Amino acid sequence: MRTRIKVCGFTDPENAAAAAYHGVDAIGLVFYPPSPRNISLEQGRKVVAALPAFVTTVGLFVDESQAVIERVLSQVSIDLIQFHGDESPAFCRVVGRPYIKAVRMRPETDLMQLADDFFDASALLLDSYHPDLKGGTGHHFDWKLIPENYPLPIILAGGISVENAQQAIKQARPYALDVSSGVERQKGMKDINKIVELITEVELGDRRK
Repeated sequence: MRTRIKVCGFTDPENAAAAAYHGVDAIGLVFYPPSPRNISLEQGRKVVAALPAFVTTVGLFVDESQAVIERVLSQVSIDLIQFHGDESPAFCRVVGRPYIKAVRMRPETDLMQLADDFFDASALLLDSYHPDLKGGTGHHFDWKLIPENYPLPIILAGGISVENAQQAIKQARPYALDVSSGVERQKGMKDINKIVELITEVELGDRRK
């Protein structure tokens, strides 16, 4: 099966459209004000409007209120919610949209229990733990912490780049890779050349599984 690619943290419509036309499967939009990649509702609408068909739009929220999330969803066409904070399973369900749940990985993280807790998630996104950051750390965690034959699709995040994409696919065999800082010129602006290189590395990694 082909490894999907999600690139998170777009702020510019043309930048996002170029990534999509080169083969990125999912475009991540950050609705988290402390993040340097945070976007307004107007920016979000413009990015989504620039995308071609069959590209998944993902809205990232961190411990946000239901009211704010629903306001964003009413104004920006989001296909999938990414809960990237400490949201409970009940909260993830109350919005009533397909979702992925981010998990900041530590050695003691019980992924099997989380599979039970978030059984209806479209996937779990496994990211690196940092005490002060909610993603975008630029560092990867120990992929050996991922159990074999995991019951939910795994989206592997945290320090994914052109340099380690093949190794990530070989070792973790994720459903998808999630990349942000690894393909950036500056925060919020992606380097399309790096994205093309990443896609090539993912294709090579898939052939060598």
